[in-house]
Amino acid sequence: MTLPAESFADAIRAARRCQVCADVLPHAPRPVFRLATTARVLIVGQAPGARVHASGIPWNDPSGDRLRGWLGVDRPTFYDAARIAILPIGLCYPGTVAGADLPPRRECAPEWQARLAQHLVRLRLIILVGSYAQAFHLGRDRGRSMTETVRRYRDFAPGVVPTPHPSWRTTAWQRRNPWFEGELLPHLRALLADALRSA
Repeated sequence: MTLPAESFADAIRAARRCQVCADVLPHAPRPVFRLATTARVLIVGQAPGARVHASGIPWNDPSGDRLRGWLGVDRPTFYDAARIAILPIGLCYPGTVAGADLPPRRECAPEWQARLAQHLVRLRLIILVGSYAQAFHLGRDRGRSMTETVRRYRDFAPGVVPTPHPSWRTTAWQRRNPWFEGELLPHLRALLADALRSA
């Protein structure tokens, strides 16, 4: 894939004005992301939910609270875009079906992931939150399931760490997989702290 030759500012402006999915979204597009060329950590989630769409602030919901707990960081640190970039697989809220959020629009990641991330030249750690982020970024290297991919977290170290999505549905998953809290989270927090110290 050939990426357009454009400045970081031009890429951000283009992403903010994106209309690629406008005709299929249940609302006007509102891309939600935070990026700075100085960022040392990139968090790739799936897509904004309804609350994030309303506020325009990524991870500004209970899932975000849980993710910050996993990472061991407070809100000011998490939202310091100069150090932590946030770029979901789908930039806009895709809507719901039967009360559940729809998956990220398929058009979005091929359009924006590499185009925006190419400007993040100081990254030391990428956190892939959920199966959509893992599928896009790991491709054939991922496991046969989200659990298998996350269990193999050491295979992707030190530059990438996969995690589940931090929704309330993960509570039962965590109980069945105590290694996540006992092994992966200390590993992730150490890598994150090291990356942020170098910022």
